[in-house]
Amino acid sequence: MISPSLLSADFANLGKEVSAITDSGADMIHFDVMDGHFVPNITFGPMILAAIRKYTHLPFEAHLMISHPEKYWKHFSDAGADIIGFHIEVDIDHNRLIKKIHDAGKKACIVINPPTEVKLLEKFLSCVDIILVMTVNPGFGGQKFISSNLKKIEWLDCQRKKNDFKFLIEVDGGINYQTAPLVKKAGADILVAGSFIFGSNDYKKTIENLKCCR
Repeated sequence: MISPSLLSADFANLGKEVSAITDSGADMIHFDVMDGHFVPNITFGPMILAAIRKYTHLPFEAHLMISHPEKYWKHFSDAGADIIGFHIEVDIDHNRLIKKIHDAGKKACIVINPPTEVKLLEKFLSCVDIILVMTVNPGFGGQKFISSNLKKIEWLDCQRKKNDFKFLIEVDGGINYQTAPLVKKAGADILVAGSFIFGSNDYKKTIENLKCCR
């Protein structure tokens, strides 16, 4: 599955961009939320998500790169997010937040940054819907893929197969025609791509090629 990241879209025409990637074969839409504290950048709030929700039937994933997701996740859920992603690195009760998200009828995603040890996720593998492996350091688009994170994807896929876990593996950062086959082979199910899609001349062709490249 391909999830275009709106971080690289034309902010002046977000509604049109959402419609365009929907018509181009995207499977879901990645909505990067940054607070200027957890990561050194500030992006979208829930009002933006609510405003563009009407332009697509696709699931929206609110990727909360913020220090206090427990305070703000409900705002994004109410705005139309179908999936709420938050980081393992934040100092919160992760299990409690997962339960709240599920009780609201949404899917829960835990995100892990490149420097973080993947085995910290072990106790959450049976209860989350998606694990998002960052293959760049979060905060800005257009960064170079960090190949050492392939081992995290392989480990997660191994745990999933061994224990019959149901979570999907998502990968975000530096995805292109060279790196997509690598993460797919390692076990990824969902590829997040921003600048590679929105910087292309043909969204449909780029999305199709990302889906089929091996």
